[in-house]
Amino acid sequence: MQTLGIMKILGILIVLFSITLIPPIAVSLFYMDQAHDAFIFSLLIILTVGAICWFPARRYRSELRFRDGFLIVVLIWVVLSIMAAIPLLLAHRPELRIVDALFESTSGLTTTGATILTAIDDLPLSVLYYRQQLQWLGGMGIIVLAVAVMPALGVGGMQLYRAETPGPMKDNKLTPRITETAKAIWRIYLGLTVLCGASYYFAGMSVFDAVSHAFSTVAIGGFSTHEASLGYFQSNAINLVATLFMLLAGLNFALHFSAFRFRRVAVYLKDPEAKAYFGLILLIIVLTVMMLHNHQVYEQLSDNIVQGIVQVVSIVTTTGFTTTNFSIWPTFIPILLILLSTAGGCAGSTAGGMKIIRMLLLFKQGAREISKLVHPSALIPIKLGGKPVPDNVVNAVWGFLSLYIFSYAILLIIMLATGADLTTAFSAVTACLNNLGPGLGDVSRNYASITDTGKIVLTFAMVLGRLELFTLLVLFSPVFWKG
Repeated sequence: MQTLGIMKILGILIVLFSITLIPPIAVSLFYMDQAHDAFIFSLLIILTVGAICWFPARRYRSELRFRDGFLIVVLIWVVLSIMAAIPLLLAHRPELRIVDALFESTSGLTTTGATILTAIDDLPLSVLYYRQQLQWLGGMGIIVLAVAVMPALGVGGMQLYRAETPGPMKDNKLTPRITETAKAIWRIYLGLTVLCGASYYFAGMSVFDAVSHAFSTVAIGGFSTHEASLGYFQSNAINLVATLFMLLAGLNFALHFSAFRFRRVAVYLKDPEAKAYFGLILLIIVLTVMMLHNHQVYEQLSDNIVQGIVQVVSIVTTTGFTTTNFSIWPTFIPILLILLSTAGGCAGSTAGGMKIIRMLLLFKQGAREISKLVHPSALIPIKLGGKPVPDNVVNAVWGFLSLYIFSYAILLIIMLATGADLTTAFSAVTACLNNLGPGLGDVSRNYASITDTGKIVLTFAMVLGRLELFTLLVLFSPVFWKG
């Protein structure tokens, strides 16, 4: 391992992260919520830590190896989650312990949206803004931003991009240069955020709420500035805006790039993953609305439709916004939605879960095996968009599924051992591993009642899910550390 190179990158990114505390300081001073001291002290602490990491390695120039990229990615998410917890620890409100602050900051950066906070409406506005900003920064990945600026600092970024980008097709680049790719992604991400914020404002939100919810919507994070989440606003217009931008954020950003570049909406309609994504969501919406109507959960059909649409899109895309307490709906619906969060959004999006493309490939592989039972000698290729999928990609998907199931089972058993009941443990592990947020049972509102051991386990699950298992679990392999 090239320790100096890793320390240099880590130091630079910690310093850059310290700069992101300036907006919360400005918000605190503007609204005079008396929380600016915590952010100022945190900025100084984080800046000092970053400088200490960077200074000894400041002259290091060698290119990093591919393996170093994996270690850097994991270290960045772990270290920045720890750094991000400092303002929450120093703030007078809320008064958090170390475990709680780390859980909240990790949930923000990984865009999980699980929270241990209660009485959110009473917190300082700067603290509320800070939580939303964490999700926005984590949404597209702080590492992608780093890839855009690293070449200017004399450090290569291809290894980081390959390790960080979600989905099995990691070798596909939008532009020949990795720096331009990262910049293109951030331009699209920023553009969607601005459009989303403006839409929220014209739909009836205040400027503060519009900006805050735009951050968490485009990041598919789910944090809100209100205890009741989107349900606080009681507005169908706001629900419509949230639904639209959650759907857009759950699509592969490569499609957004292509659609913008070639000015063709048909790009979305031709992509097999996007079609499966929209098809799955439409199917679940129909099932949910029918169940809500049949059980007369709401008196008006329009309410069943609106609540069904918003909640399905929110949960299936792993955003985690709530318009109502969906955990009290007929049991079939919340269990179905929580399970479907496993699919998540498209590869290359800000969504969590296994990604639609993996589910699609698993389905096609299963269909091929059934066909081969009838025609054992037939050569039946798996195709996506009319193009055959290489066997190594299919094998990687099966490997991912096996690791996912194994990791899920271990985490579930540990959560049960902490004393959580089956419903709570099942939904908490599913929600955190898929970066969803809200669960069922004791975690339907927040995670405050979970034990410290349980919170540590779920914090690990968030990072594991955000890095899509392989990037983190490879560090536990002896082969990784040899040579």
